[in-house]
Order: sequence, then structure tokens, then C-alpha cells
Amino acid sequence: MKDKFYITAAIPYTSGLPHAGHTLEYIISDVVSRYWRLYGKEVRFICGSDENGQKILEASKKEKVTPLELGDKYTKAFQDHIRNLNIQVDDWRRGSDQKLHWLGVQNLWKKCLENGDIYKKTYKGLYCVGCEQFYKKTELKDGKCPEHLREPEVVEEENYFFKLSKYQDRLLKLIESDELKVFPKARRNETLGFVRQGLEDFSVSRPKERLEGLGVPVPGDDSQIMYVWFDALTIYMTASGWGYDETLWKKWWPADLHVIGKGIYRFHTVYWPAMLISAGLPLPKSVLVHGYVTSGGQKMAKSLGNVVDPEELLKKYGTDPVRYYLLKEIPTQSDGDFTIERFKKVYNSDLANGLGNLTSRILSMAEKFTDGKVPEIEKAADDHPLRVDEKIYNWKKAWKAIDKYVPAYENHKALDGIWRFIHAADKYIDENKPWELAKKNKQKEINWVVYGLLDALHQLAWQINVFLPETSMKIAEALSIKPLLLEQPNYKDSWTNIKPGVKIKKIEGLFPRL
Repeated sequence: MKDKFYITAAIPYTSGLPHAGHTLEYIISDVVSRYWRLYGKEVRFICGSDENGQKILEASKKEKVTPLELGDKYTKAFQDHIRNLNIQVDDWRRGSDQKLHWLGVQNLWKKCLENGDIYKKTYKGLYCVGCEQFYKKTELKDGKCPEHLREPEVVEEENYFFKLSKYQDRLLKLIESDELKVFPKARRNETLGFVRQGLEDFSVSRPKERLEGLGVPVPGDDSQIMYVWFDALTIYMTASGWGYDETLWKKWWPADLHVIGKGIYRFHTVYWPAMLISAGLPLPKSVLVHGYVTSGGQKMAKSLGNVVDPEELLKKYGTDPVRYYLLKEIPTQSDGDFTIERFKKVYNSDLANGLGNLTSRILSMAEKFTDGKVPEIEKAADDHPLRVDEKIYNWKKAWKAIDKYVPAYENHKALDGIWRFIHAADKYIDENKPWELAKKNKQKEINWVVYGLLDALHQLAWQINVFLPETSMKIAEALSIKPLLLEQPNYKDSWTNIKPGVKIKKIEGLFPRL
């Protein structure tokens, strides 16, 4: 039986179009997913759409459509965006799905209720619709929500509450022991600090009247709708069979990794684990919290005119350049900046002048000096310096960088390793000068040089596969090797050689300069 890996991206509100933060999160999740598939694991990657709650209700009224119509519109936009990023999720669970989602949410509620952790009371507090949560005055920034920078509204109503305070000590032990791993360390420490301050019970329902009936009904109380976060977080489980498919559920849960933005980390590292503990269910193994994509050093905002439309970027520059920039220039576990000027600079230096130029050079030399084929060599391929020379950053060192940094969620460092190898291959060409060897009719030496370079390009195709899948496939096709099948187990451990005599094809305009 294959090892399994269950990964989730956060569940976005269907109240607007995808933004750069969503793009970053999907790409990060896809890299993890592809990496473990490359190692032969059976991977399940799920996402979904949050279609309930006051925020959705207000957005639907603003657009003069029903909440379901709003959900249809923006769910399609998110799913299209994911496909445009060359990402395939295994299941997409909608919060409006009464058949496959609501039953599971209500089942979770009942288990928490049976454990004595849900009770009803009247509450007055400061509520941010954008966050769909209550805030203390001390948590506000100049009297405004720190996330949306708008004043919360005063809300007084009778709701059901969850006994979060009951699980303070348990949560501390889980996170301190790394039974529940939180990445990066800064978010782990923030979570621990938040818990140590003392946890308060939180509201897990809203009056049906205020939400106009939108959302999952509270079992046994028709006057209440479940709180949107109690509802949406459960998508992680209902997308793996919870509430309707016991076999699927037992196979996949618990999740190995939740990938989320830092604006919602408390829901995933505090509230969600507590709810699962109450219900007697296994906890996710780890939570990866990524930072924000800023623009010009500022948080993106329409009022500042610095919002980047990811779909426009994809249409204008292509999928892999966008993937590369976000992975290389924005460290996974912290904030990072995006400007068109910086994007073009990185594109030209790393893609056009780097990977693109190297690929063109190697394929052109094969066409010119070895009759457009992988040449025969008299030495052992395993002895080629681009594989084993410790004085250079050979391709085995590049693999070590990938294997060290991708599982540690430091994709920019993994890409650094690959590009060091690209530079080493370029330097190898300049030092060995096959064009000079051709003038001296040294065909054996030419064959050795060109074979090593084609072998290096072959490895590069695999090394970039998890990051730049479209480019990876183009290089594979140019080398006439089998398609890079993600389900092929443990490919890299075999160090497969390219075969002499294989016909080489040129690639036109891999990364034209901007």
C-alpha cells in the first residue's frame, strides 16, 4: 500500500474574485502535492468554497443575485483560476452542498454538544463582517479591525457558544510538543502566546433572522444558523468522506497539512483543533501559515491602486513565470513584495537569461555537433562532472537542496539550489567550448560534453517539475523522453540515464525576454 498525504488549501469566501494571496497559496499547496507524488505517495489535495455567512449575504445583495448564484459565479472563478495555474485538486467541496457537506457539519455539532461543549447565552460584542468574527477592544487597531481596517459593528444577540476555555491546557501541550506542528516558528509562538493569555468561549451560531436563513441549520433549533467558521472548517473533513463515506474518511483523515494565510491562523491552530478534540476526532498533523503578498511594501488595496490581478498576469506573462516569481521571491513563511518592475527583472535574469538560455544552448549544440541526437560516450555516465564533481554545484547537489527545502516549506531555497546548478552548467559550456573542440575534430570529447549537458537538462526537467510543470513538460518533449508522470514512484532515486541515439527537438521561444 502506498504512503498517503492529505493536503488542503484554505476555503475562500465566494464574495469576490481570486487575489494574489489565493494564487500564492494554491501554488504552495501544489508544490507540496507534486513533490510527494514524485516520491510515490498517494496524494489527496482538496479545496472548496465558503458560501455561507453574513459576508456572503451582503455581497449577494450588493450584486443583486441570490447567495447561490453568487456562489456559482465565484466558485467557477476560483476553479478556473486553479486550472489556469496548472493545478488540479482532487475534490472541491462547496459550503452550499446540502447532501455532502451539511450532514457532516451537523454531525460534528452533535458530537461537541454531546460532550457538553456547546451552550446558549446572550452576548454583546464588536463584530467584523469581513472576518466573520467578534473582536475585543484590545485587539482592534485604532478602533478598527486589524485585518480589514474598518470599524466593527456592535452586535447583541442570543447565540450558541463553544467551550474553548476548557481546552486551553490541552492546546498548549499539543503545540508545545509539536503533536500539532505549526509553521513557521513565528506563527507557532504567536499561537502559544494567544493561548497563554487565556481562551474565551466563542460564538458558534447566529440568529437565522439576521442571516436570512443562509447557512447550515443548528440541529434541534430552527432559530439558529451555524457560525460560518464552524461550517467552513468542516469542509476539510467532508471533502474526505466525513458524514457520508466511512471508507473514504478512514483512508484519508487526519489531514497531513493545512495550508493557510496568516490572517486566519488562529481559526486553524486554536479553534479548529479544540472542536475536533471535543468531538473525539483525530487532529490535523500540521499547519503551514504563509504570509501576505504586498505591493510596493504596502498591503494591496483598491484605494491605494496597487492591487495585482493574478488572472491578468497569467494571460500576459504565462503560468510558469507567475509560479516562479511567487515561489522564488516571496518566502513561503513570511510576507513578500510584488511589483511589475521586479517581476520583469526576475523573469529576464532567471528565466530568459537563465533556464531558457541554457536550454536553448544545449539543444542547439546537440543539433550542431551530435547530429541532433544524444551521442554515444565511451566513459561511464555516472562519472560526468555535472553529476559528481564536488567543485561545482552538480545536479545531485541540486536534488539534495530540493529534498531538504521543499519538505521544510522553503521553496525559494530549493529554487536557489536548482539555479546554482543552471549557472554551473552554463559555466561548464563556457569552460569546455565544444565549438573549439569541433574545429579540432575532437568528436569523442564533444560527445562527452554534449551528453553531460543533455543529461543535466534531463535532470532539470524533473527538478523543476514541482515548480514549473509546463516548462518541465516542454523540456521532456524536446529530449524525447517519456512524459513526466507524477505518479511514477521514486523517479529521482533511480538516476535514470538518457539513451544514446534519441532524437532531440528544439524549443522555440521558451522564455522570450520582456
